[in-house]
Amino acid sequence: MTPAAEESQSQPHNGESALENESAPDENVTYVHRKMAFICSKGNLDMAYPALIMAHAALNQGIHVDIFFTFWGLDIINKRTMDDLKFTMQANTAMHMPALDKIRPGWGNAYMPPSLGVLPGMTNFATWYMKREIDKIEIPPIRDLLEQVAEMGADMWACKMTADMMQLKPRMLHKAVKGIIDAGTFIELSEGSQIIFI
Repeated sequence: MTPAAEESQSQPHNGESALENESAPDENVTYVHRKMAFICSKGNLDMAYPALIMAHAALNQGIHVDIFFTFWGLDIINKRTMDDLKFTMQANTAMHMPALDKIRPGWGNAYMPPSLGVLPGMTNFATWYMKREIDKIEIPPIRDLLEQVAEMGADMWACKMTADMMQLKPRMLHKAVKGIIDAGTFIELSEGSQIIFI
């Protein structure tokens, strides 16, 4: 197969999102009691998507998924903040903008100094740019992605200690959150899981 053909197959087709384009599980592979647990500790936009997208992929493979939101990760399931998560350039040494290649070849691979993030308006600009690029490949917003993984069977939990610290009540959280539990309870229910900390 030529590189062009491989690239064509890897890209979503018209009307097909990147999530919908995930390959179906191999019929010859059986996942027996396989479990994955994601711990979301950060509330940045670029920290919210990895856990939810991996959870979506795991659920597609028939794997049981638990997601535990703690500390600033609670912003992902907080009704007041989930639609306004930010992406910042500060402390992000891998930041670059592929779209800059249209202005000058090579600029798209050039890393942008994290210090640019302190300039007024840069966080809003970086957030807008990331949301635009995510929308281009038809990945849904955080609220919709939460609903998708919940409908697919993910169990989502909020950290009790952090919820108490931030004075969050169950009514303030996304409806798909199954409960507010302490760390010990989560450790028990995630026994035997592959744990991924984000």
